Amino acid sequence: MKWKDIAIIVFGSFLFAVAVNVFVIPNDLGEGGVTGITIILYYLFHWAPGIVNFTINAFLLVIGYKFLDKLTCIYTIIAVVFNSFFLHFTENWRIASDEVVINAVFGGILAGVGIGMILKVGGTTAGTTILARIANKYLDWNVSFSLLFFDLIVAFSSYFIIGAERLMITIVMLYIATKVMEFIIEGLNPKKAVMIVSAKQSAIAERVNEEMDRGVTVMYGRGFYTQNAKEILYIVISKQEMVVLKKIVKDVDDQAFITIHDVRDVFGKGFLELSK
Repeated sequence: MKWKDIAIIVFGSFLFAVAVNVFVIPNDLGEGGVTGITIILYYLFHWAPGIVNFTINAFLLVIGYKFLDKLTCIYTIIAVVFNSFFLHFTENWRIASDEVVINAVFGGILAGVGIGMILKVGGTTAGTTILARIANKYLDWNVSFSLLFFDLIVAFSSYFIIGAERLMITIVMLYIATKVMEFIIEGLNPKKAVMIVSAKQSAIAERVNEEMDRGVTVMYGRGFYTQNAKEILYIVISKQEMVVLKKIVKDVDDQAFITIHDVRDVFGKGFLELSK
């Protein structure tokens, strides 16, 4: 457990609470997950969001703690406690704006940053985040996609309270939050994995080494129909380097076969250092 991680969780919890109390509730919007249920109960019975959020999340955490490792469980407890506290602390915070769409955009941004910060250091906000962690662990679902999936289920249930228009704006807000959360978790450093099949693979590899200063891995395969042996080049580069690579391949062999894949994380020489 690191104090820096705890500080990030506390700040992330604060941002998420501000998103709910300043941008979501005053504009009669919905939310996903336990927070969405909390907001529905607030609209119906005016129950304090902080207390309801803590109660429901504590119950879910007791049920789902076995799906979290010890450190994640500790971080989650911290996140739930501070998120509930900040929901209570900022309950009466408001901002002078009647533009629902603008409020939804900023609500999505703050919520995405807040939850992203918590998830990035290994914590969760309990609730549907526990379900998302389970889906990630056993189904290999992307965490942010899993959260969006479970959140939309709750968000759609708010239709009978907030109406169709507010529900549509809520969905847009949740999408914004998901994309922002992905940015916080994965960073602005997209990579591409490129596989090249060419009769002139040596010339391509040599130019990639010299002009791009990137390593090239040679893999061996064969064509199914012709049964001819083939050498396949495997290269990982940044998105910005794609233009240069395509130019090299076109110059050397414009008949080459290329496949390009999105890569989320790349560790090793020339990229990120593998942390412990």
